[in-house]
Amino acid sequence: MEIIKELLEKTPRNTVLETIREELDDIRESIKKGELDEQSFEKVINLLSEKIYKNSMEKNSYNLKRVINATGVVLHTNLGRSLLNEEVLENIKNTSINYSNLEFDIDSGTRGSRYAHIEDIIKKITGAEGSLIVNNNAAAVMLVLSTMAKDKEVIVSRGELIEIGGSFRIPDVMERSGAKLVDVGATNKTHLDDYEAAIGENTAALLKVHTSNYRIMGFTSSVDSKELNGLKEKYNLPLIEDLGSGVLIDLEKYGMEHEPTVQDSLGKGVDIVTFSGDKLLGGPQVGIIVGKKEYIEKMKKNPLTRAFRVDKLVIAALETILSYYIDEEDAIKKIPTLRMLTISLAELNKKAVDLEREIKLLEVSSSLNIVIEDSMSEVGGGSLPLVELPTKAISINSTKFSTQKMEVFLRKSNIPIITRVYKDKLYFDLRTIREDEYKVIVETINNMCKTLKERI
Repeated sequence: MEIIKELLEKTPRNTVLETIREELDDIRESIKKGELDEQSFEKVINLLSEKIYKNSMEKNSYNLKRVINATGVVLHTNLGRSLLNEEVLENIKNTSINYSNLEFDIDSGTRGSRYAHIEDIIKKITGAEGSLIVNNNAAAVMLVLSTMAKDKEVIVSRGELIEIGGSFRIPDVMERSGAKLVDVGATNKTHLDDYEAAIGENTAALLKVHTSNYRIMGFTSSVDSKELNGLKEKYNLPLIEDLGSGVLIDLEKYGMEHEPTVQDSLGKGVDIVTFSGDKLLGGPQVGIIVGKKEYIEKMKKNPLTRAFRVDKLVIAALETILSYYIDEEDAIKKIPTLRMLTISLAELNKKAVDLEREIKLLEVSSSLNIVIEDSMSEVGGGSLPLVELPTKAISINSTKFSTQKMEVFLRKSNIPIITRVYKDKLYFDLRTIREDEYKVIVETINNMCKTLKERI
C-alpha cells in the first residue's frame, strides 16, 4: 500500500511493522465481535499513519522529558520542583563537557575537596561556621544523626514526627541513622519541661523539626529553637534543626506568611541546620547542612558522606544559584522559583491576556469557551501549606469535546501540557507558564481541536 511505503521512508522499519502487527491483532478481534465494516476499515487505514507516527515518537524519545506545568503549583514534586535558568545550565555544560578541578586544589597543585567550591559562599550567606552538601535533605538528617547521636538518644517533639515525600518518616530516618528516638509531649502540645524531663545520661542531642509541609491549628503550642537553646546550654547538648524546605530570604516582604530562614535558626543558637536545595532555595536536588565547624568536620569523616555525596553537575548548579543570594534582588530576578512566587497579579493578568489573544486567533477557537479567571496558585513541594497565591488562569471547555478528552490529549502530546481540571474546565495557570511556552500551548490546542473533531 502507498501509505505504508511513505511511512517506511520516514519511520524505522521495526516501528512500522510492530504497529501494523498491533493493529492487525485489534482488527481480528473487531472482526470476531462483528464490529468492523468497510467504512470502519477505511477509518483504521487512515488512522494507521497517525498511530505509527505516535509510536515512532514514543519509541525514539526519552522517558524523562520536558513538560509544561500549567497547574499553578510552583514546586510541583511530580514535575521536578525547582527550575534552573540558562546561566545555571551554561555552568553545568562547561563543567560536564570539560575536565574540572572537582577534587584538585589549583593553588597548591594537590588533591582538594569537592565541598570547598561552595563552602565559603554558603558560610557567607548564612553566617555558619561550616557547611556540607549531600544528595537530599533526608540524607542530610541521617548523616547528622549518624555522626552526632549513633547508639544514643535524640529528643524530639511528637508533634514534629513528620512524614516527607514518598511515605518516608522522620522516625524511620532516625532509626536507620542508628540514633534512638525519644519523643516527648503530645501531638498538639509540647512544652520545654517535656524536653528537660527526657534528658538522661544517654541523651546525645535535641532535635527540632520544622513542620514545613503541614500545620496543626487550634489548641497548640510548641517550643521555639531559642527556648531550646537555653536548655542545650544548661545540659551541654547540641541542638539540631531540620528546616525541611529551607529558605534564605524573608518571604514576608513579598506578601507570604513567615517561614523561618536558615539565618534565623542559626541566630537562635541552633548548632546544626539541615534543609533542601530544590524547594524554596530554587536550586538542584541537594541536602545542605550548615552549622558549627566541629560537627561539620566530623560529618565529613563519616563513611556515609561518600555514599551521599553529590556529583560535579550538582555542585556547578548549586554554586551558580547561591551566587545570586549575595544580592537579594538578583535572587528574586534570576531564580525561576522565586520569580514565580513573587510575580505581581498585574503581570499575571498581562500574561493571561497575551495567551488568551493567541488562542482566540486560532480558527478552531470557535469550538472552545475561553475565559480569563481569578484563581489560586500553590507553593507546593511540602512548603508553606497554608499559603494560597492569587493568580490569573485561562479556563477552557467545549460543547463539542469533553474536558476529559481534552485533558488526555494535552497530557499525551509530544510536549505534555499538565493542566488543572476543576468543575469540568481545564485551567492554565499563568504563574507557572513561561512566555516562551505560549507557542507550544497554542499549537497543541490547535492540534487537539482538529484531532478530536476528526474522531467525532
